Amino acid sequence: MKTAINETLAQFWGARTLREKQMLGWGGAVLAVAFAYSVLWSPAQEGSARISHALPTMRGELAQMAAQANEARMLTAAAQGVAPTGAALKDALTASLSDHGLPAAQLQIVGEGVQIQMKNASFPLWTQWLDDARRQFKVQVGEAHVSALKDDGQVDLTAVMQPSTRK
Repeated sequence: MKTAINETLAQFWGARTLREKQMLGWGGAVLAVAFAYSVLWSPAQEGSARISHALPTMRGELAQMAAQANEARMLTAAAQGVAPTGAALKDALTASLSDHGLPAAQLQIVGEGVQIQMKNASFPLWTQWLDDARRQFKVQVGEAHVSALKDDGQVDLTAVMQPSTRK
């Protein structure tokens, strides 16, 4: 098959005069240049122009995003230093207790803190929750009364959670 194609092309080329061969050569060269321009050069030039036009806008957007990121970092640092108090602390502790599997707690606002009363609570769950609450809400135990029950690990407790005085 390959030899048949080669023979056909050789016969076609051999049957052409010198002038026809030159015209076909120049025509092929022009087609090759037109093809290279339309497939390679023109799209690259248009893309470059489009990018050059959009680049100042993108630089402005980048500067704005960097400024917003810096502001977010500053606000995060500022928010970490503020512990909730009063009703905000009560709501946060209520949600946190139920998330940790301690939903039977009674909470009351006492000054800037919140008093928590629990009956028949799991002491290991309580201590895990207490550690998480201390880190997350920046609170400390102001006062606590814990009474052990007959069942191992179960306690009755009353604790007052206050905003931490340490930074």
